[in-house]
Amino acid sequence: MTMTDCSRRTRLLRTSVAGLPLVLALWAAPAAAQQAGTTTNDETIIVTATRRSEALSDVPIAVSAVTGDTLEKTGATDVRALGQVAPSLLVSGATSEVNFSARIRGIGTVGENPGLESSVGLFIDGVYRSRTGVGLSELGDIERVEVLRGPQGTLFGRNSTAGLINIVTKGPDLGRFGAKGSISYGNYDYWRVDGMVNAPLGDKAAVRVDGVWQKRDGFIDNATAGEPDINDRDRWLVRGQALFEPSETLKFRLIADYSKRNENCCGGILLNPVRNLARGPDGFPVASANTLLPILQALGANHQVAPAGTPFVRRQATTPGVTYRSDTKDWGVSGELNWELGAATLTSITAYRDYKNAQGQDADFSALDILRRTDLDRRFRLFTQEVRLQGEAFDGRLDWLVGGYYANEKLDVDDDIVYGNNYEQFANCLLFASALPSAVLPSNASCVNVPVVQGTIAVLPPGATRTLLQSLIANPARPGFGSLAAALGQPALAINGTGNQGSTFAQRSRNFAVFTHNSFDIVPDVLTFTIGARYTSERKTLDADANFNNAICPLIVNSPFQSLATLPCVINSTAPDLPRGSAGTKFKDNEWTGTAVLSWKPAPEWLVYGSASKGYKAGGFNLDFSALDRTCSVTFDTACAARLALPANTPGNGRPEASDLQFASEKVDAYELGIKWDGPGIDVNIAAFYQEYSNYQLNTFNGVNFEVTNIQACKDDLNGADSDGSATTGACASDRLKPGVRSKGIEIEAFMRPVRYVSVNMGLTYVDTLYRRNLVGTGGRPLSPVLFQLPGRGVSNAPRYVATAGVSWTPPIGSSGMSALVYLDARLQSDTNTGSDLDVEKIQDGFAIFNGRVGLYGPERRWGIELWGQNLLNKKYYQIGADMPLQGGGTFRAVAAPASSGLAGTANQLFVGFPGEPRTYGVTLRGQF
Repeated sequence: MTMTDCSRRTRLLRTSVAGLPLVLALWAAPAAAQQAGTTTNDETIIVTATRRSEALSDVPIAVSAVTGDTLEKTGATDVRALGQVAPSLLVSGATSEVNFSARIRGIGTVGENPGLESSVGLFIDGVYRSRTGVGLSELGDIERVEVLRGPQGTLFGRNSTAGLINIVTKGPDLGRFGAKGSISYGNYDYWRVDGMVNAPLGDKAAVRVDGVWQKRDGFIDNATAGEPDINDRDRWLVRGQALFEPSETLKFRLIADYSKRNENCCGGILLNPVRNLARGPDGFPVASANTLLPILQALGANHQVAPAGTPFVRRQATTPGVTYRSDTKDWGVSGELNWELGAATLTSITAYRDYKNAQGQDADFSALDILRRTDLDRRFRLFTQEVRLQGEAFDGRLDWLVGGYYANEKLDVDDDIVYGNNYEQFANCLLFASALPSAVLPSNASCVNVPVVQGTIAVLPPGATRTLLQSLIANPARPGFGSLAAALGQPALAINGTGNQGSTFAQRSRNFAVFTHNSFDIVPDVLTFTIGARYTSERKTLDADANFNNAICPLIVNSPFQSLATLPCVINSTAPDLPRGSAGTKFKDNEWTGTAVLSWKPAPEWLVYGSASKGYKAGGFNLDFSALDRTCSVTFDTACAARLALPANTPGNGRPEASDLQFASEKVDAYELGIKWDGPGIDVNIAAFYQEYSNYQLNTFNGVNFEVTNIQACKDDLNGADSDGSATTGACASDRLKPGVRSKGIEIEAFMRPVRYVSVNMGLTYVDTLYRRNLVGTGGRPLSPVLFQLPGRGVSNAPRYVATAGVSWTPPIGSSGMSALVYLDARLQSDTNTGSDLDVEKIQDGFAIFNGRVGLYGPERRWGIELWGQNLLNKKYYQIGADMPLQGGGTFRAVAAPASSGLAGTANQLFVGFPGEPRTYGVTLRGQF
């Protein structure tokens, strides 16, 4: 264990212990966990997580429920804010909101690749959303949110391996005309207006229209003059509903919604530490000033460096004219039919959704024009049909449910990332910083001091080094990669402005499933056995059209200088088209999953249960051309012949094939024990769980591009080959594989009503989610050296301790009919490694977030005024940490490893972070009739 590891663990412990008095003092948080569903007059909490209306204390699964009232108090307007009131849930993201992902119990999908489905399923009004980030639009008026923890599949239409978020919006109200609305104003010039109108159409039908508009300035200051601040808000939503109840046995709800966002999101800030590291004589890393940053600043990067001891500043410079535009259109329509047939009830949910996001990005996160895109498009078109039939038998002792689900998704992605106008100069700086540091000259248009190179050549003996340097100044007017192209007979080849010219991926998927979920009372109202099963058939096909024009990449790959191809091939122009139907463009899987639960009520107020379940999430395709094998030349690459000798559709065979993009389905075996107590004025739920994940889908940014792999463990000892610097050692036979990720822990939720008008909630989660040792990649292949830190360590974005707490006091004001609100909540989490490669530099220290609200309301709440604040202490924290693209390399643990490991003994990596929101505050006026 290194000194850094020790200090991190000590700080984590201090943070956790220091936060306990806070949690015990507040004893709460709209935490969530339970103030939800629907509440009856005696405060019993009703949920529908099992597709049946049941008291929360009678449901033998781990589920948190949050009312719309609680979400309103904490200021949650979309999925991202749910973690403030649900301790086992974390929603975070980085470069785009469409890529935000949710985690439950430390498990989730790193969302920077649309080809990966979500480990946490998201349903809004019974309709599945393709990815968590797709559901980040404004939600409008919410009835309740239910967070189901652990693998799901026998109750909801789509599989999920970590859990599920079920959001139910408020529907039309029969026989009553009503309207309400609010207007809010806050710092960062924040405006939010929302409203609702409900109108009956006779006594058997009603319509309802909800609308929301929100606008706010960005909270990341842009240091480039004339450029807009970053991470702003500009969005609106309209949702219309119609409810028909022609008889007591028939009910139909029709929903149509449309939302739009035009925002400048999401920027990244430079993180501390900014340093060089070198392996010292005793093997311990020695820190010194970063040598890359001065070069970047001289080139014009204008990185905003935080003072020592400060993690970051909320300020970033961008390339003039290059923004983080994020333009989103999301619309859909759904119809839900509930028909009581006598012996059974039929439910049918039919839906179509169309989501499109167009994104621009300053991809190097600086004013230096290295990488940029103006139009990365992602479009999800999804048709779903779910049918359920449920009823009772044997005098009510058997509660049965059978169902079917069909989904047809069309996913289209096109990208236009190109090298910026400073790329060749920047690449030359990096090239010569490695080959001949004394020749680096940032003030030169090519970053090369040609006389220094010429002087060095003059004193060198004939050989490879001299030949290389001569080639790098073959055209003295354009030294570096331009000269290299000239030496290879192509002096006019450019780098700047070339790259991806609209390459596309078109993925088509079809999912079909049948499922059942049945509960049988062995002893009526005392002992119940529940069993559920699901059969899933998954089919996906891929069509890829590669359109690249950076011709210098294949030129260098097929030359004596192929070892220098990394920088000119960051955008992989050796990728071919992959037409649908060709080898490797089809993915199919058929899986059985299920659950079994035994629950016991020793007394009416107690519930004890144990469960076992198997979960599943489909595999698919990595929608990134950079994941394809790069072609090689046997003439200039001595290892090429051996690679080409490998069979077709084998990774690393020197041939770009569609099979390079495939990854396997993720599976989980989960076990849970729970106790629930519905006492006088208090509800307590406790769940202990153990989960093992096979083929865990991991998406990691390596500083150049994204790598997708399935994480497994080997039953045999790999003798440290999974944590060295070699990409060829540490393989495992396919029949010796075992689950590579394990998650275990305990969750406690409590809801108290100690006195009239006061409600108190508490949530506490301890989760130990980690990678096993002796790790391997997809199919037992050696683990990528980028992931050398994973074996035996905790999974990213999985804090070990999370406590949520909140208190709400709603007293009447005398006999005036008026009332008041005093509300405060908090979320405390321990240290969290926010980088999927687990660099220690990406650890976010433990922190706490406080939200509060005070309000005054007129009789029957006809009017109200509220003062509110979020992140009241203005805590600086970041959600995700990553390598700053192309700007350095290495990490503390690599340098600290022995030289025999093959890991780099130096590091100069810069790191980018994606910050959480700062303190916001404002006032809200409400009215209704």
